[in-house]
Amino acid sequence: MLILLPPSESKSTGGSGAPLDLAGLSWPELTDVRRTIADDLVALSADRDAAMAALKLGPKLAGEVDVNAALFTSPTMPALDRYTGVLYDALDAANLSPAARSRLAVGSALFGVVGGEDMIPAYRLSGGSKLPGADGAAPTMRARWGRAITEALTGGDHGLIVDLRSGAYMNLGKVPGAVMATVLTTEGKVVSHFNKHHKGLLARALAEAAGPVGSLDDAVAVARDAGLDAKADDGGIVVTMPA
Repeated sequence: MLILLPPSESKSTGGSGAPLDLAGLSWPELTDVRRTIADDLVALSADRDAAMAALKLGPKLAGEVDVNAALFTSPTMPALDRYTGVLYDALDAANLSPAARSRLAVGSALFGVVGGEDMIPAYRLSGGSKLPGADGAAPTMRARWGRAITEALTGGDHGLIVDLRSGAYMNLGKVPGAVMATVLTTEGKVVSHFNKHHKGLLARALAEAAGPVGSLDDAVAVARDAGLDAKADDGGIVVTMPA
């Protein structure tokens, strides 16, 4: 089983790992696209105003341009420890076993998708960005990735794929047949504020599953065993929040 998580704009700083090695990341077939995007992101950072405009950064986030400028020289840490925020707080990756962490991957506008233990630096690039290239054009991230992410994820022997990415990152490379999750209130309304929290709990439950999780029904059973109000619906998992 492979569990795909969304990235987060908030990230831990620092790290103790060596600088970014694109060739050392999981899914090496994505290396060429990763390198082009990374090179363009660093080049954009040479012009602070242009970078802030392209990345839609306000004055308080001007420092993110410096973070991107140091993409190839700053220290790294495992992706699961780099990303922070509501979902990652609920996931509590620091207290997962190595086996559980190995079931997790993270979608990314910069890297496409990375394994949970892949060593990455801090950066700022969202799935909805239009990143200028060397030719002056500013294609969407979806256009830059094309079918590369989809082909990478469908080409491996991952077994069941549970796709918890948000819409912007799912659109960078959809995975046919993947199990998706929806979080609802007891009234059946889609949750926004607590969506990430419950997806983090679901991801943790699935990652820690003692046995193989090879089907939607297996995934639902694991979620229920972890105390979540879960059911299968239309090929996906529906988690209902407590009243």
